Amino acid sequence: MTPDAPPSGAPAESLYGPRSYRVWGDDALAGQFLEVSMGPHHPSTHGVFRMDVVLDGETVVRLKPVFGYLHRNHEKLAEGMSWLGSMPYTDRLDYLCSMTNNWAYALAVEKLAGLGVPERAEYIRVIVGELTRLVNHICLAGFLLADLGALGTPLLYAFREREKILDVFEEISGARMMCNYMRFGGVRADLSPEVLQKIARIVDRFPAFLDEFERLVSGNEILLSRCQGVGVLPRDLAVNAGVTGPMLRASGVDYDLRKVDRYGIYDRFEFRVPLGEHGDVYDRYMLRILEMRESISILRQALAQMPEKGEILHPQAKLRNFRPKPGEAYGRIEGPKGELGFYLISDGGVCPYRYRVRPPSFINLTVLEDMCLGQKVADVIVIFGSVDIVLGEADR
Repeated sequence: MTPDAPPSGAPAESLYGPRSYRVWGDDALAGQFLEVSMGPHHPSTHGVFRMDVVLDGETVVRLKPVFGYLHRNHEKLAEGMSWLGSMPYTDRLDYLCSMTNNWAYALAVEKLAGLGVPERAEYIRVIVGELTRLVNHICLAGFLLADLGALGTPLLYAFREREKILDVFEEISGARMMCNYMRFGGVRADLSPEVLQKIARIVDRFPAFLDEFERLVSGNEILLSRCQGVGVLPRDLAVNAGVTGPMLRASGVDYDLRKVDRYGIYDRFEFRVPLGEHGDVYDRYMLRILEMRESISILRQALAQMPEKGEILHPQAKLRNFRPKPGEAYGRIEGPKGELGFYLISDGGVCPYRYRVRPPSFINLTVLEDMCLGQKVADVIVIFGSVDIVLGEADR
């Protein structure tokens, strides 16, 4: 094989366009590119996902994310079923965060129908929403360490704490992951005093767990060397690409919908918005740790302020034969992974005329190539893991 011509019988072009061959010194193989398909069954791809990577030695020169393996036609199915009938299907988007999926969809329908939410139900939504943020972020921290090669302790520590929260979700909704808990104008079931006590115990003990986790992980020299300066996402690119959530804030952009939109009752709580300085993998990891500490603060305030009694569903919420007036609405929340939004159009019927999801996993993945260019192939999985995606949401 000569370096200035393609191999005999090889196609002139590949998936990435014309092949390029260069000569470096006297090595006949130097400068030739290797195309590698990572996935769709790679153990570190966090779902059914593929990356077509072009390598110059071990350095990434191109990367193409390949989506669609988990496409379930979610949006078109929703246009053929009742408004309420779509609620349990939202659980299957980001299947780690069903509570916040429910919330975003309920918020969009409530805007469309002009429905209010009772005060106690608003507090319950904040409580289960912030518990969901804890579940998501601690899973991200555990899986990221597994991507780095720490296959045991950090992930098991993370899942130990996650199980305590899932036990609460099971008690209030009947399901650990696919909760189907929110309703238009409120929530499906109230929180009993016993459940509130369990949540209070989780909130009280979680900071000690975070301290333990950070002592174990955050200053580890392997974590620092593999994550600092790796997979940098510049601030301007993050904004221009529509990146949201912890990824955006890790690049130094102060944008959190709980502060910007103040949806629900978030204007009643005092909490800070952590920001990164470098936009690398380590900033994205640390931002999740800091956000969990702020979620604990919000949970403490919500538990202290929540009225002891009250309605949990708006009295005018007609869940059977529900027909919002013709119109359109967009409802969005600060989901654990970023801005999760639902765009809905009603023609006055029992089904949505148009149903569209704005998934943060999909939008945030669009900058994966930019973060990986020039990095080593061993860093690609780590960079990908720091994005924090669920393919059920990206593919829908």
